[in-house]
Amino acid sequence: MKNIIIIGARGYESNYGGWETFVTNLIKNYHDKNVVFHVPELTHNKKERKVVLEKEKVKCLLIYVPKLGFVTMFLYAIKALKSLKKYIRKNNLQNVSVYILGCRVGPIYPFLIHALQKEGIKFYLNPDGLEWMRDKWAWWIKECFKLSEHVMVKHSDAIICDSKAIQNYIDQRYQKFHKKTYFIPYGAYLDEKEEKTDLVNSLLKKYKIKENNYYLIVGRFVPENNFELIIREFMKSKTKKDLVIISNVIENKFYKKLKKKTRFFEDKRIKFIGPVYDKPSLLYFRKNAYAYIHGHSAGGTNPSLLESLATTKLNILFNAIYNVEVGLTSALYFSRMPNDLVRILNKCETFDSKLIKKYATLARERIKSAYSWESVVKEYKKLW
Repeated sequence: MKNIIIIGARGYESNYGGWETFVTNLIKNYHDKNVVFHVPELTHNKKERKVVLEKEKVKCLLIYVPKLGFVTMFLYAIKALKSLKKYIRKNNLQNVSVYILGCRVGPIYPFLIHALQKEGIKFYLNPDGLEWMRDKWAWWIKECFKLSEHVMVKHSDAIICDSKAIQNYIDQRYQKFHKKTYFIPYGAYLDEKEEKTDLVNSLLKKYKIKENNYYLIVGRFVPENNFELIIREFMKSKTKKDLVIISNVIENKFYKKLKKKTRFFEDKRIKFIGPVYDKPSLLYFRKNAYAYIHGHSAGGTNPSLLESLATTKLNILFNAIYNVEVGLTSALYFSRMPNDLVRILNKCETFDSKLIKKYATLARERIKSAYSWESVVKEYKKLW
């Protein structure tokens, strides 16, 4: 029996972001009776700590960490790693591999895993994107992330990259460590069913949104997703369609700065409708959008982008190496150059149904050929 422990996501079947989406879909598509998955799960309820839940045969050890802002996930990763030795011995786990998602724990990483590595347990690291490049972090936090990445790459047994660009970066920057790197992307589903749920109906009514009459953004409300650039350019465009933004908007410093700089509230086309975690509802907004705008500029392959290529007719992506690697000729690309996105939006308004269908077909073919969950799981099975 093979035991695979995945650390770094908030849990199995948790509605948050990329890691949680990845872990849930990887396990759901990993059909092998000889493999048991263990996924530590974050809880803010002190009474739940050290409880082991079983969700669809996935073992979830609850790790308690209070809500402490961005520090929460650092402490969670450390606690999850610290609990490994006791958890493995208590449950008499054999043939164990540990998969770490993200470079969070830094300098203490070798001390947390050394004893288990001596016992033959392999530690695989997925560094995700380049966390130290994200605009939301202060300079000293960026330096901490750089150090953390360095230490964790050095002491892991192998590195798994979800983007070829990230793999190239790791190979070049850390070539002296002679680490084996693997390129295994995320996956996406084709032909998923959307549903006009009560949530969809209420949001359509509340924000006066019409099908096929809006551009869509789906993503975390952070600076590196280029909200300011997209909103500013959209406001200058000629389109009469709406800009529907599905995001966990928090009225923080970034929001206030964005509001002051762009005065987006004066443009009735721009509609922040909050987060939508329900999958059928989110699919409905994706499938019925005129086009999707993907502004992510940091990180590797983004699950939100893959979902969009699998569902939305037109896709307009920020011209970052990670996005071009995924979209290739199936999408349109914009840069930070003034009026570049304006030009593309105005161009999209002239597209006929035949051209839109062509882009949609290319996007679906791209997912089918390179990003199906079947092919992703096949690569992980080879590795493990």
